[in-house]
Amino acid sequence: MAQGSVVQVTHSGTSRWRRRTGEYASLAAALEAAGDGDVLSISPGTYRENLVVGRAVTLRGPEGSSRGSVRIAPADGVALTIRASAVVQDLHVEGMDSASPALLVEEGTPELTDVRVATRSAVGIEVRGGARPTVRRCTVDNPAGVGLSVLDGAGGVFEECEVMAAGQSGVAVRGGARPRLERCRIHHSSGAGVTLTGEGSSLEAVGCEVYEIRGAGVTVSARATGHLTDCRVHRTTGDGVNLDTDAVLTLADCEIHDVPENAVDLRSRSVLTLTRSTVRRFGRNGLSVWDPGTRVDANQCELHESTGDYPAVWVSDGATAVLDSCRVRDVPDALFVLDRGSRVDVVDSDLSQVRNTAVSVSDGATAQLDDCRIREAATGAWFRDHGSGGTLANCTIDGASTGVIVTKGADPTVERTTVSSPTEAGFYVSAEGRGTFTGCRVTGSSGYGFHIIDGCRTTLTRCRTERCARGGYEFSEAGPAVEDCTSDESATTAVTTPATAPALPAPAVETAASTGGLLGGIPAQRATQPPAVTAGSGAPAEPVSVRPSTTVLGELDALVGLESVKREVRALTDMIEVGRRRQEAGLKAASVRRHLVFTGSPGTGKTTVARLYGEILASLGVLERGHLVEVSRVDLVGEHIGSTAIRTQEAFDRARGGVLFIDEAYALSPEDSGRDFGREAIDTLVKLMEDHRDSVVVIVAGYTAEMERFLSVNPGVASRFSRTITFGDYAPEELLRIVEQQADDQEYRIGEGASEALLKYFTALPKGPAFGNGRTARQTFEAMVERHAGRVAQLSDPTTDDLTLLYPEDLPELL
Repeated sequence: MAQGSVVQVTHSGTSRWRRRTGEYASLAAALEAAGDGDVLSISPGTYRENLVVGRAVTLRGPEGSSRGSVRIAPADGVALTIRASAVVQDLHVEGMDSASPALLVEEGTPELTDVRVATRSAVGIEVRGGARPTVRRCTVDNPAGVGLSVLDGAGGVFEECEVMAAGQSGVAVRGGARPRLERCRIHHSSGAGVTLTGEGSSLEAVGCEVYEIRGAGVTVSARATGHLTDCRVHRTTGDGVNLDTDAVLTLADCEIHDVPENAVDLRSRSVLTLTRSTVRRFGRNGLSVWDPGTRVDANQCELHESTGDYPAVWVSDGATAVLDSCRVRDVPDALFVLDRGSRVDVVDSDLSQVRNTAVSVSDGATAQLDDCRIREAATGAWFRDHGSGGTLANCTIDGASTGVIVTKGADPTVERTTVSSPTEAGFYVSAEGRGTFTGCRVTGSSGYGFHIIDGCRTTLTRCRTERCARGGYEFSEAGPAVEDCTSDESATTAVTTPATAPALPAPAVETAASTGGLLGGIPAQRATQPPAVTAGSGAPAEPVSVRPSTTVLGELDALVGLESVKREVRALTDMIEVGRRRQEAGLKAASVRRHLVFTGSPGTGKTTVARLYGEILASLGVLERGHLVEVSRVDLVGEHIGSTAIRTQEAFDRARGGVLFIDEAYALSPEDSGRDFGREAIDTLVKLMEDHRDSVVVIVAGYTAEMERFLSVNPGVASRFSRTITFGDYAPEELLRIVEQQADDQEYRIGEGASEALLKYFTALPKGPAFGNGRTARQTFEAMVERHAGRVAQLSDPTTDDLTLLYPEDLPELL
């Protein structure tokens, strides 16, 4: 023990023969002499002893300014072991044994108050067996191991305690232990803040705070059970709360915030009940729910202020989530449910300020929304694919770009749902989407009310549109089954197809008298497709006159260079022509996929060849018109998920009967794609190319290396194209020929020495990424004309030769 330190033992009893008041030179001697009820008052100092308290005594340090001045610090082993219902106050416990706890409570119901454990041990405080301590205002600082460990059926109450800087978990509960934490703080742990594991293990925490954790804030696993009330979990590096393998957790009046990963992640049949709790500022999902049997029940909760680019609620792999009277706002996506067997039920909840999709249902999942409000979302609800469905009932969607999207065979039921002020469409159905819409309403749309295309088998009953800028109803193909629907955009027509009938090639249209009020009929469906338009144009394209194939092939042959390209196009053309003639002769024709990939540098003639290829196919009767619609990423990819599908569909529709030419197609699939919406454009294109393989030819073009990567990461795209045609760079001699053609077209001539100068110029010209090949030749000619004009303008009476001849001095300088 410390030099000069003494321990005074005072017996609290009155029997004279049991009086043991005295001073002892060591703590071990004092404990040996003390009996139940004795008080050991310890003088300040450092005691290098391994103490074992086996009686119901009181150990206390000095009061006043000397509090905390008693240090129990042996060289190894357990510093302080308690095996009785003792009272320990105002001690400082240190341990240096990496295999032992610093303070061990093994039996009894001891009381520990104002004890500080500052150690580098396996565990700071360990409670085991039948022990049930009451621990008040104690602190644990153990950068070498676990802060507080409760195990093997132990329990206890921990009040206003602090666990700091643990090298592993701050608090660990296992082996059927059942502690209670009240107003405790666990922070700066290098492992999880709180770890709860094992069947029968349970933790109850009230008013606690877990923060600055290098790992997950709270982990519950292997059939353990937790109850957290009025607790805060924040500033972790991992998930805020993590549940795994039949874990059960209840969070009431809790806050989880400033978490870079998932705020709450559940897997493997875990169950979470979340009541009056707030989840905010999370980097991935606010609620992430996986696997069959896993379930979340959230009531009166808020999820908001996502700092990442992930859905606030993610439900997949057969899991279930119920949101009742909840609010989700200021997030990229509110709710994603995917995979067969997965289900979400959302009741009386608000989803607002959603940058992309409020509710997304895919891969056979189901979503049920009742009495919900969706505001300021890019897409209100999107049912994405076959087997996906559910119900929207008595919902409102306000201020979305598109209210409800149904695609690829999805089949939801939408009842008594109102979409207000969409910027694109109230309800959009495409790519064989289905759906039943009953009693639905669209008001103030900047686009259509109901936009249903691509042969979708949709049923509309008692629906209504008001003030839709482009029209209440747009059925661009054989339309849906429609009954008793109205629109105030027209008071002259009404569609009365029975709701139970299949989609008809042409709806039954009756003329209705004007009522003088807002109620009128919906406009008649279009009987035919609108004429195709060029990209960026709203006007119908002029009919394309079809030239004979020999004429178009002659124009192709006249192009400078491109010999390998010409051979490829001729070989493909010959295959198509012979196949057509074999069919006419009653023979089988080889199937020829007409979609192409063009690779090469800019300015090598890819767009020109694509235009001629379309004309050739039209002349052979393969395409109806053969016109070219040229688009790029900006024409296909919208600002949010819903608009991308719409833009891509519209571009494809413009190309019906011709060629859709996608320049720099690799931009649809960037190397660091993340949540890039280009993938949605690709998926939509692949489906359309398959469904309408005979009406549109798609050509994708771009740099060679980038296009190889694009095709390798999108095998579904690569399988749709028959061949790749590489456009090589022009040689200097070919660039010279392009300049000569330009000069001849513009009535200029190449003067003496200019041809040699041009060859040297094109040979020396840097061939970097910005080199434009054919465009470079044209730009060179234009620069020569400009310099020629500056030279000839100085002549008072120029001759015809002066006005037409271009000389070496007219060449621009190399940069």
